[in-house]
Amino acid sequence: MTEATRRLDIAAIRKEFPILERTVYGYPLVYLDNAATTQKPLAVLDAMDHYYRTINANVHRGVHYLSQQATEACEAVRTLVAGFLHARHAHEVIFTRGTTESINLVASSFGKKFLSAGQSILVSGMEHHSNIVPWQMICEEKGARLQVIPINENGELVLDELDRMLEAGVRLVAVNYVSNALGSINPVGEIIAAAHRHGIPVLLDAAQAVQHLEVDVQELDVDFLAFSSHKIYGPTGIGVLYGKEEWLNELPPYQGGGEMIKTVTFEKTTYNELPFKFEAGTPDMAGIIGLGAAIRYVQELGLRNIQVAEHDVMEYALRVLGEIDGLRLVGGMDARHRAGVISFLVGSIHPFDLGEILDQQGIAVRTGHHCAQPIMDRYCIPGTVRASLAIYNTREEMDRLAAGIRKAAKFLG
Repeated sequence: MTEATRRLDIAAIRKEFPILERTVYGYPLVYLDNAATTQKPLAVLDAMDHYYRTINANVHRGVHYLSQQATEACEAVRTLVAGFLHARHAHEVIFTRGTTESINLVASSFGKKFLSAGQSILVSGMEHHSNIVPWQMICEEKGARLQVIPINENGELVLDELDRMLEAGVRLVAVNYVSNALGSINPVGEIIAAAHRHGIPVLLDAAQAVQHLEVDVQELDVDFLAFSSHKIYGPTGIGVLYGKEEWLNELPPYQGGGEMIKTVTFEKTTYNELPFKFEAGTPDMAGIIGLGAAIRYVQELGLRNIQVAEHDVMEYALRVLGEIDGLRLVGGMDARHRAGVISFLVGSIHPFDLGEILDQQGIAVRTGHHCAQPIMDRYCIPGTVRASLAIYNTREEMDRLAAGIRKAAKFLG
């Protein structure tokens, strides 16, 4: 086995996540809600604690020692993120509050300058609400409309008519890399190439991708990409927008305030250079430090190694869950076309009821529409039970999940 695909010691990794030691209702915790938020390793907790204890100060604005130290630490994370995404320049990395704010930033700034009445934004039928609603809002403001790439019964995008759709006044394409509700890995390279043939930029929602897959923004040639720290073992409240330099220079600022300016008079304001033009106000310095620690943690494990380990657990989970009477996967893909998520129903049991019984056994899953109501409408269901995986999940936990489902199904009839 090469170094690039070395076998990870999952038992040792689990010890780095303190919360996995706790019990829930007397049972050892089985945490399978990682698509909502991942748990945090000691490396992240210690890095944030160290920041607050030793260099807490506002960044970019002070000549004193602590401010300089905090600034250097935060800007080092920007460079780290650029390398993680294989961006061409560090100033193509914008710190935001998360994927949702990143998408809102592009929707607002791009839409104000480039979207006109009669044009459209193209999204897919499996988007999270945060990649639907911001576009609806700017479309309503501009008199534009939303077009939707359909999905089939297997949870795959139907791209047969993509070129035709792109010819119908589309100004930007916004799609997710991996579906948070189905786990589908979408053919984003194909979508980006098709959009670029028509001169149309593309935004990728990579909130469910960067923790499972290697992402190279230059290889993909994507114009914008968004992700959240808390999905990749980092803290909440911090995220990233990557944008090609040429596009970021074209967009107007999203918010006004300190840091995003060069000069201010009552007559006129001139805006700062990248990346600060889009970072109004005091950033979440501790969050940036935590994000940096999370990315270093993932890099030390190796994303390829993580992918291999998670794929093994995913395959095993699909096998043991497939043996449960009445259980059906929503989306229906095999492990090769999934990343991190298993979405399912059992007979006629309501997802909420099944989730409650699993919770009483110490098994944390998510139930409902997962902020992806159009997907549930597509399948004519109220929601699903979603078990989502991370690097610390094990085959033994999949056995616990399967046993818990059988117990719940027996109890609920």
